[in-house]
Amino acid sequence: MTSASRPGSGPFGPLEFTLVLLRRMADHQPGLAGDAVRELGVGRAEMREANRVWQARAHGRGARTAVSRYRSALGRPEEVLPRRIGDLVCEALRWRLPLWPDLRFEVVTGPGGQVWNEWLVRAPGAPGPELRSAADLRPWCCTIDEVARAFAPATPKEGTAPTRWQLVFTAPEEEGSEERVRHVAEFTWGLLQRLDP
Repeated sequence: MTSASRPGSGPFGPLEFTLVLLRRMADHQPGLAGDAVRELGVGRAEMREANRVWQARAHGRGARTAVSRYRSALGRPEEVLPRRIGDLVCEALRWRLPLWPDLRFEVVTGPGGQVWNEWLVRAPGAPGPELRSAADLRPWCCTIDEVARAFAPATPKEGTAPTRWQLVFTAPEEEGSEERVRHVAEFTWGLLQRLDP
């Protein structure tokens, strides 16, 4: 990686945005986040700097709208899909990120362009994990919508920060078990972080 592409030394792009996602995920999974930062060829200082720049863009004077911040950082979306939510027709914008080839970062915008949701989803055509029991739910292996589908009915709940969600559901502890146990799964940016029985 050249110094021109290192966080803090040039334009804020997909690498820097990926570091922003990792900064929040490190709260639950510091080991996985640390490994990912090293895989990207940067250090924790660059992760902190990328987060500082993103927060300044989001909350500073003259801050752009959320969707324009994403377009500025990530460029033109790989996909723009219509999404119907009740009677409203919305748009889902999706971008590829350097760390997760099988996932896309998705921003759902409502009428008028306000951002309603922002999270990681499975890429079109990419195989998702087979989720049959709680034993299959390992950190970073699946997205919130995959868990909700696998263990329906599931109840979404707000998490402890704007980019965090919880999902309450019942599932067998192991494949083939008859007993179903209530679980709370924690997600950051839509990616599973931990499972609490």
